[in-house]
Amino acid sequence: MDLLTEILQDAGMRRRVLDLRHLPAGRALRFPCEKSIGLHVVLQGPVHLHAPTLAEPLVLGSGDIALMARGCDHLLSPQAQIDGLPVDTIWQPAPQPPATDDRAVLSGAYQLWNTPLHPFFTELPPWFVLRAADRPRLGPLALATGLVEQEMARQEPGGDTIVQALLDVVFTYALREVAAQRGPAQAGWSHAVADPAVRRVLTLMHEDCAHPWTLDELAQRAGLSRTALAERFRQAMGDTPLNHLRLLRMQRAMKLLADTALHLEAVASAVGYQDAFSFSKVFKRTLGESPKEFRRRDAAERAHPFRFHGT
Repeated sequence: MDLLTEILQDAGMRRRVLDLRHLPAGRALRFPCEKSIGLHVVLQGPVHLHAPTLAEPLVLGSGDIALMARGCDHLLSPQAQIDGLPVDTIWQPAPQPPATDDRAVLSGAYQLWNTPLHPFFTELPPWFVLRAADRPRLGPLALATGLVEQEMARQEPGGDTIVQALLDVVFTYALREVAAQRGPAQAGWSHAVADPAVRRVLTLMHEDCAHPWTLDELAQRAGLSRTALAERFRQAMGDTPLNHLRLLRMQRAMKLLADTALHLEAVASAVGYQDAFSFSKVFKRTLGESPKEFRRRDAAERAHPFRFHGT
């Protein structure tokens, strides 16, 4: 399995097609994104994206795709100026499509409820736009967005499943593009995977985080000395290999604690600890709460109105 797929699976991410919305003139639509990455596919533009962190609105045209990092609350509107406009929230029922304005956006959310996050997600830029004009007309993103629009218009059996799958395709292509544009010039995950040796180490840890990895074994598998690996990994990731391994283990542990009823001993073993005591000690030091406290809190928060369920 490739690294990005591993990261998405271990993140415990939940996703949801939020809806196809027609944006009437004289109103704004709010997207609360405290714990979610947002995605908009503009079917008919232009629309304006407003956020407190933006000096001026982002103007999105037909076919443009906008990706927002976790925590970037924002509004969409046909208007460049929204002062005094009434604001709806995406969770409210969609009104009937307006007769005089055909601006439409298909939106999705990819929820990462618990922290800490994998560095890949923390390094995402707050706002990232893929312009339709910059993509090949017959490229995969253009074809995927075209199929999304067709499915939304047809309203045929199985359409919801197809639209969600297509939105996942668009989301993954957008993440690829973010990583490609960050590239090796900037420190972080995108930089790290551009280094074959560091990428090899990351792949080994992701594929089997329960293995009792040591710096010596990782260096040997990467074809480097212990010192060389430690230096290259720190330069690329801003962290040590074993600290990163601990983060991966804690993320996988959070997923098991949230999604299964496994006893602590089984969770500890699944993420590379010999017993529940040592696992619990590291978990609490990393997250600030014990595994049992995390599990109770997570179970209680499942009733939160903004929390997604399912996959």
